[in-house]
Amino acid sequence: MSSTLFSRIRPQADVPIVEDDHRNDAESSSAHGGVDEKNGSLSSSSEEFTKDAQNGVKGVEAITSAWTRKMLIFTYILIWIIYFVDSMQQGMTNTLTPYVTSSFRQHSLLATTSIVSSIVGGLVKLPLAKVLDIWGRPQGYLMMIVCLTLGLIMMAGCNNIRTYAAAQVFYWVGYNGLSYALSIFIADTSKLSNRAFMFAYASSPYIATTWIGGPLADAFLKGPGFRWGFGSFAIITPAVTLPLFFIFWTNYRKAEKMGLVKREPSGRTTMESIKYYAVEFDLFGLFLICAGLALFLLPFSLYSYQGDGWRSAMIIAMIIIGGLLIIAFAVWERYFAPKTFIPYGLLVDRTVLGACILSGVLFISFYIWNSYFYSFLIVVNGLTVTEASYVGNIYSIGSCLFALIVGILIRVTGRFKWLALYFGVPVTILGVGLMIHFRQPDVNIGYVVMCQIFIAFAGGTLVICEQMAVMAATSHQYVAVVIAIEGMFASVGGAIGSAIAGAIWTGVFPVKLAEYLPTSALADLPFIYGDIRVQTSYPFGSPERDAINAAYGYAQKCMCIASTAILAVAVVSVMMWRDLKVTDFRQTKGIVV
Repeated sequence: MSSTLFSRIRPQADVPIVEDDHRNDAESSSAHGGVDEKNGSLSSSSEEFTKDAQNGVKGVEAITSAWTRKMLIFTYILIWIIYFVDSMQQGMTNTLTPYVTSSFRQHSLLATTSIVSSIVGGLVKLPLAKVLDIWGRPQGYLMMIVCLTLGLIMMAGCNNIRTYAAAQVFYWVGYNGLSYALSIFIADTSKLSNRAFMFAYASSPYIATTWIGGPLADAFLKGPGFRWGFGSFAIITPAVTLPLFFIFWTNYRKAEKMGLVKREPSGRTTMESIKYYAVEFDLFGLFLICAGLALFLLPFSLYSYQGDGWRSAMIIAMIIIGGLLIIAFAVWERYFAPKTFIPYGLLVDRTVLGACILSGVLFISFYIWNSYFYSFLIVVNGLTVTEASYVGNIYSIGSCLFALIVGILIRVTGRFKWLALYFGVPVTILGVGLMIHFRQPDVNIGYVVMCQIFIAFAGGTLVICEQMAVMAATSHQYVAVVIAIEGMFASVGGAIGSAIAGAIWTGVFPVKLAEYLPTSALADLPFIYGDIRVQTSYPFGSPERDAINAAYGYAQKCMCIASTAILAVAVVSVMMWRDLKVTDFRQTKGIVV
């Protein structure tokens, strides 16, 4: 990496104060200026830390002022390795999930298991943003490593679908939180004009790991079993991720010793601290929105399991109570919350709001057409586990590869709106719309691949552009919050998309299966519906396999139509953005990319 990519901005004498509930002896240190990057000695400067920023922001600015360029380069290499391992593990997990649910004869609950985990995994970013801003970046990062590892351990030991669903919650909280914390590290250590490329650089391991996840999952399925797949990464993940924690923590301690940051006791008792953080993290608001969204969305994939369907008392009660909790959340945040869960001023900014809406819409669309795509490739196209993983991961390869080009274009032009409006949105609509026709039985797989390539290149463009939009619209102080809000919209959008996909699947697939199956096979309908292994056990050309494929095709067409229709909102959301020029803004301090 060329040294011209790095800039050095020195802090002023103002020392950020970090409250510590567990320390009684405040470290006294004199206020100093910047840091000589060769030997770490202090030098005078007039550059201030971000004004009125919270302790976590000032703390990371102290870190970037205390470390050297060599440490910055090493940190980015380590971040790339973490993304490599995590993306490989995620690819394997996604491939194994249909077989895990099928092992409990609950294949149709694929969408259901992802709804709660998507909601919680997305909403956790907002309280995590508070942790990163109040306690510090390393502390929040460590918490997510623990959650991710615990989720992997639970998936390795699960014996029923309920345990696996709970494990998915811990896993996605940890995985999304870890990725989010890494994104904040990148935002903290890069100039805005270079940030799009650095985000693309960090996600580039997906280009390689796409080819590994499928064969790795296949090897575990044919060998020791899926439990060992999860168990092995429960050991590998902390081993790879913890070194980055120690880098940030040791450099933070170095900044303390150099007088760039110091701790002072908060003066609160334990109970006062509990009350303080309950208000700061808006725990009541978090409970309202998590419970409300879960109760409102879950019935869409669970109604078919009730004898009365939509008329079931349980389904009606879940929808009503969930809706009331969502309304209660809005009222609480607007009128009663001492500290709001979502900063109102940020959310009404048209660039931030437009980017968040785009994020939610893209994930709704993606999860509608993608929820049963892998199963479609296995059953209808007859691909192997490895081949299906290759096709299913075209999006990961293409989006991450094209994101590098987008990052360069944003660095050169200084603008991002034109890329989203004139390329990203139209090509996404084209790719998803074409799948309505091409994702059917007896259609050459090449046409499906073509659609995936269109969606991948456009998706890589839109993800980078929406992230740049929310960050360019605010200061460094609120970067963690706006990225968390954007991520929350994405995860809630994913939950909504999964709920819609689950509703279409459970409402269409079994009905069409019963309609198409020969009379002799109707007795086996529950087993065919619930197990992908039973579906693939019928040979191609048999009446049963033709009926299964036809039912898949009809359900997939309904999903792709719904997925395309929702993308109309994406056009309006991008048009809302201000045409900001990223080279006009300066957010970060210290030695950064």
